[in-house]
Amino acid sequence: MNKNLFRNIFAAIVMVFLFSTMAILPVSAQDIGLDYANNLDLQAANESDPKQMAVDIVKYLMTFLGIIAVVVILLGGFKWMTAAGNEDKVAEAKKLIIAGVIGLIIILCAFAIVTFVVGITNDALSGNI
Repeated sequence: MNKNLFRNIFAAIVMVFLFSTMAILPVSAQDIGLDYANNLDLQAANESDPKQMAVDIVKYLMTFLGIIAVVVILLGGFKWMTAAGNEDKVAEAKKLIIAGVIGLIIILCAFAIVTFVVGITNDALSGNI
């Protein structure tokens, strides 16, 4: 009982000292001015090019699919590590890893094709061909 009481009191004192310093620390905010956003030349949401929006959506979709493919590879590796010598589980894990790698290859090829087509389209529309 005494040991727990001493430990609780010590923990309370330490917390008071740690958290009290946060309340009295000075704030070092910087004055960036009222025209900061105007000086950055940010593009408004309604001024964006529909073609660029479509490209961005495709890129985000491919990024999401790439994350899913990596998760499939990691899941296959986890299943292989926890197979405990069971050949059926090892074969299933190998199939998952192979499927994930094939998915990544397809996603990278699709990304390259989209980048190429958008580049050619931009050049054709701007007259740089």
